[in-house]
Amino acid sequence: MGGSCRPDETAARRAARRLRTAGGRTVGMLRAAAHGVLGASLVLAAAFGTFEPSSAPSRPPSLPFSSPFSRFFLPAAFSAGAAAETPGVRPPVPVPAGPSTGARLPGFHSPPAVPSYASGTTAGGPVRQQPARMPFYVATRGTTTIYVLGTLHVGDPADYPPNQPFRPSILAALNASPTLALELSPDDLLVSQDDVSKYGVCSNPCLPKLLPEPLWQKLEARLRGNPEALDEIRRMRPWLASLLVETYDSLSAGLLTDYGTEAQLQNVFLRLKGRRIVGLETLGEQMRAFTNLSLAQQREMLAQDLAQTPAQNAADVQTLLRLWRLGDADAIAAWESARSEKLARDKRISDSIDNRIVYERNRRFVARALQIAAPNKPLFVAVGALHLGGQKGVLALLRQHGFTVDPG
Repeated sequence: MGGSCRPDETAARRAARRLRTAGGRTVGMLRAAAHGVLGASLVLAAAFGTFEPSSAPSRPPSLPFSSPFSRFFLPAAFSAGAAAETPGVRPPVPVPAGPSTGARLPGFHSPPAVPSYASGTTAGGPVRQQPARMPFYVATRGTTTIYVLGTLHVGDPADYPPNQPFRPSILAALNASPTLALELSPDDLLVSQDDVSKYGVCSNPCLPKLLPEPLWQKLEARLRGNPEALDEIRRMRPWLASLLVETYDSLSAGLLTDYGTEAQLQNVFLRLKGRRIVGLETLGEQMRAFTNLSLAQQREMLAQDLAQTPAQNAADVQTLLRLWRLGDADAIAAWESARSEKLARDKRISDSIDNRIVYERNRRFVARALQIAAPNKPLFVAVGALHLGGQKGVLALLRQHGFTVDPG
């Protein structure tokens, strides 16, 4: 990691305490990201009261860590902690009051709160009778079956009708599978509370020194009017600052970490007897995907996040949501590739980031899935939707291993 600032455990603990108590709000939030370090299991998010997208604050919220697409593959642990701990940010639907289960930082997993649908509407519109289609595929090789679902780590409650949160084919696959494999196991998330702060927070205001002056000025201008967020981000390394900026924009798009796909899957799966949930990578492996980025790569990540206005980034989040609802993994991959090419400041560096944060992890996901899968014991795999499609995606890698892959 470039720069003179070294992580300091005391500073990390102070940052963690600030995140836990930010604004004195009740937190309990789930989030899993898809492009990144703390994998994709969903973080516990908070209840700040109601928040209508039309009344979104003119300034970005402070202190979050979540986004549906940190370079479109945000880690799970980050996503939740951020939004949950964000003073001034409120979810689009009321969340019932009650004790928070789990910690208030990314990486802690608990069931999402369920809003009341008595009115027949949500912030996303009328409650659908049918769930979102979602990218879902069945991979078979002989008597070995792997079900693959592309997730979003944040979502709209309208996509998960309370009486049938998933299509019948997905529910049947869950019922047939003794094992659910997520990016990170719930056990890993339970011990990840301080890891983000430990490896992403400096003991002094290091970020202005780690960025070129024009990039720092652009970030400073983006956070104008939010001194609390600016104060916090000064102590972050560029990769963590990048995730924070993405969180702001995803929250302004009106999506909720409580309604990430992983949380909804676990609500269904854990009701079945004799089942287990495992991770396709460890917390340390996910963390290293970010912490091992060079300073040039971290700067490129942040520069891409600032290349568009917050409104443009929020519109991209909504586009991703619409494509996910259609359920075509290759269409999602093509869209993300075009977007990444458009935003890249340096294509060579941008491609190297994608290789580290996306493609290397895709290969790891498939290798671990193949270790777990067994004849006549179906495995249900759920990873970020942007990991599935394209020539280097999970589906293509399964085909390379001799699997026939069909839409489910």
